[in-house]
Amino acid sequence: MSAVTTRSSAASPENVPPVPDRVGLSVTVRNGLQLTWRSIVKLRTNPEEVLGLMLQPIMFVTLFVFVFGQAMMGDWQTYRDFLMPGIIAQSVIFATMGTGFTLSQDVEKGIFDRFRSLPIARSAPLIGAVLGDLVRYAITVVMVLLVGLAIGFRPDGGAVGVVVAGALILVFAFALCWMSAFVGMLARTPMAVQSFAMILLFPLTFGSSAFVAPDDMPGWLAPIAANNPVTHVVDAMRGLMLGGDVTGPVTWTLVWAFAITAVFFPLAVWAYRRRT
Repeated sequence: MSAVTTRSSAASPENVPPVPDRVGLSVTVRNGLQLTWRSIVKLRTNPEEVLGLMLQPIMFVTLFVFVFGQAMMGDWQTYRDFLMPGIIAQSVIFATMGTGFTLSQDVEKGIFDRFRSLPIARSAPLIGAVLGDLVRYAITVVMVLLVGLAIGFRPDGGAVGVVVAGALILVFAFALCWMSAFVGMLARTPMAVQSFAMILLFPLTFGSSAFVAPDDMPGWLAPIAANNPVTHVVDAMRGLMLGGDVTGPVTWTLVWAFAITAVFFPLAVWAYRRRT
């Protein structure tokens, strides 16, 4: 008799608010923004992560420009101008691995168990994590640009071209975050997330026009690289920052961003519900 009473009391505690099965779009957005602030506060209280966001772009730009520049294009200055949009894209795309890694860590620590007891949208923790990570990516974009400017990079597109190019890579990164979140919810450990993400992102990045023009690649690889979504976003950024064709690459970038989000956002939410 006492067991039945205890179970009944635990099933309907008076001090716990009910968790709705479905919530409206406005509530979902509000809950997502509240958890976005949580993610930003975590960045503010973690100076080591900010330091990593600052040092990694310096390492990438220095290594690629000064180590490979002479061999790739005869002089490092020419390769610097060709490389800068690609190195910005590469730095941000690699950073999206952190979304899945952090989510997997939060699951291991039981943080999502607390979220489940709150009357919030089920997708809000994922939305908050992704939007919070966009702040990290914006810092990465700024740092790469500052390093590029320090070594003589002068974009012909001016400030407007640079800002639009930065916004475009953030839109593309937003889409990739949902793929990273999906992997983070499927993989059982944070290290497994990192391994799977590297397998996905390395071919996308290095098999694109980020570092080498597709025309200079082997015949079998050139058409693959030309149709790589990363190639479209890098070409769009080059057009915006240095001049050239913009309409086609920007259109393809937005199409790819929409398609990736449309596929992986519901998959990430499904995997999150399944795991938590």
